[in-house]
Amino acid sequence: MKTAYVVGSIDVAEIALWAFFLFFVALVFWLRREDRREGYPLEDEINGFIESVGGPLSTALPKTFRLPFDRGTVSYPLPREEGREPVDIAAKRYENFPGAPYVPTGNPLVDGVGPASYANRAKWPDQDAHGRARIVPLSTEDHISVWKGGPDPRGMKVTAADGKVAGTVTDLWIDRAEHQVRYLQVETTGGKTVLAPMAMASVSTSGVSIDAINAADYDAVPQLASATEITRYEEERVIGYFGGGYLYANAGRQEPIL
Repeated sequence: MKTAYVVGSIDVAEIALWAFFLFFVALVFWLRREDRREGYPLEDEINGFIESVGGPLSTALPKTFRLPFDRGTVSYPLPREEGREPVDIAAKRYENFPGAPYVPTGNPLVDGVGPASYANRAKWPDQDAHGRARIVPLSTEDHISVWKGGPDPRGMKVTAADGKVAGTVTDLWIDRAEHQVRYLQVETTGGKTVLAPMAMASVSTSGVSIDAINAADYDAVPQLASATEITRYEEERVIGYFGGGYLYANAGRQEPIL
């Protein structure tokens, strides 16, 4: 009768190899489950039908996050129908095949098509470490001022992409946390007060130039609900509106260079 050895043919190197293999397989499954908290389930590009979410190895369990400054909680992944982007948009596919470009059917800047698109972010202001609204008008902040060695945009005319005057800068919206100008407050020639992203503006002693949109487009810039705060959702709308102008403001921008 032969003597049986339970671990007689197993050494430390083999145990380490199998342990690494099992750990790596578990890690891959864990990562694939975690990356499905947003953007899933997928939907068909042609008809918009929601595809299968997959089995338990490809479906993440809900995880709840506590938001800062008593903003409540949020859980991901969301239920199957919640948080889904609308299928019907103000654009049509140029050709009926997956990957075909979309052509706007209305005003793409207002409808949020292409580069003018935006995310439905939280409808409260971004906050600094102290819980205060992070981006506010300079006129409401006593501890920040414009450097006297450079041009002050306030009072300057804003020249649009078509070379026409769109309005006058009446205030600056500054970032309390980083001490930067984020938006120019512009009173349009039509009498409306709108914000324009500072990152898209060119400021000199002769005035302010923003080549994103035309002068006539300023009156349709998304409005703010408050005169002293801007929510994250409103920031998305404003930046998306101006960003979309680099493609849709003029017909010539939509054509190929060559």
